[in-house]
Amino acid sequence: MIVLKSKRELELMKEACQISAEALMVAGEAVKPGVSTKEIDKIAFDLIKKRGATPNFLGLYDFPATACISINNEVIHGIPKSDRIIQEGDIVSIDLGAEKNGYNGDNAATFVAGTCSPEAKRLIDTTRESLYKGIEQAVPGNRIGDISHAVQAYCEERGYGVVRDFVGHGVGRKLHEDPSVPNFGHEGRGIRLLPGMTLAIEPMINQGTYKVKQLSDGWTVVTADGKLAAHFEHTVAITSNGPVIMTRI
Repeated sequence: MIVLKSKRELELMKEACQISAEALMVAGEAVKPGVSTKEIDKIAFDLIKKRGATPNFLGLYDFPATACISINNEVIHGIPKSDRIIQEGDIVSIDLGAEKNGYNGDNAATFVAGTCSPEAKRLIDTTRESLYKGIEQAVPGNRIGDISHAVQAYCEERGYGVVRDFVGHGVGRKLHEDPSVPNFGHEGRGIRLLPGMTLAIEPMINQGTYKVKQLSDGWTVVTADGKLAAHFEHTVAITSNGPVIMTRI
């Protein structure tokens, strides 16, 4: 069931989204060679708690951390560890959110430790831009497929693989709500977008094949061919005045 939010509900949700964005920002600033992913996770946890919110990933489906931190060929759901040390040139995707006032925020971005290769930078830039291509289509009267197609077309035209096994989603009182928001699809298809809908739009883009596999830890998802992956996400509200990015600081 898709839940449309009132103006008041969107205001409440915005605070959770802003805390999520701030936590992602400070976590990203900590991405440097020699830092462990566990240290970054604690930075995010401390910020969210300091702002009077709750890390909404922690304990969700038994996930053991505040943030999913995925490195290089890891697409999503990397578990932070004290012995997982970031190296020069690594690309590090961080996905996290916060809950406050009974509402959730959710966002992600891929950061660089030091200086990465030109190929990695191109992947990151393309994934980031595809997110905004999708957001441009998040207007009343359009359909989910318009968002999906915009992301897919932009990335595949540049030779990248668009992950099929994991998708974006609605977000609100629950972190994961209806509808699903794939990063692949056809224009003019799917659920019609209405004011009050709030969506987590999140391209997960691979340097090579779109295929992925899950590691034995039961969480970490990696590219099937071992090539790099990038991930960007915003929580977006559909309004009569166009899309509003709620996780933008």
